[in-house]
Amino acid sequence: MLVQLLYFPDCPNVGAARKMLAQALSQLEDAPFVAEIDVSDPVTPPHLRGWGSPTILVDGADVAGDHPSEACCRLYPKSEERGAPPLALIEAALLRARRGLRHKLGLLREV
Repeated sequence: MLVQLLYFPDCPNVGAARKMLAQALSQLEDAPFVAEIDVSDPVTPPHLRGWGSPTILVDGADVAGDHPSEACCRLYPKSEERGAPPLALIEAALLRARRGLRHKLGLLREV
């Protein structure tokens, strides 16, 4: 499972997103590594630069179901921390990815 936290260095909401992500990951047995990526860094791959800050991707998909639109501050209207995705969205994305991984591994064992 690939988990990425995309952010701008001066984003006032990245701390809250980091906290929510850590809380969600604490529920997993063997939590994956989180790659933190500065989307303003020139070495950041182009496909990651269009996301707002903060954004959490799990296996390349935004936990809120959005698509890259512009590099700006993001708001999450149904979140306690308006500038961070709700814990429930992060947990659901991690669960979907975990189920997908288990399904793939199950298929590989049957072959």
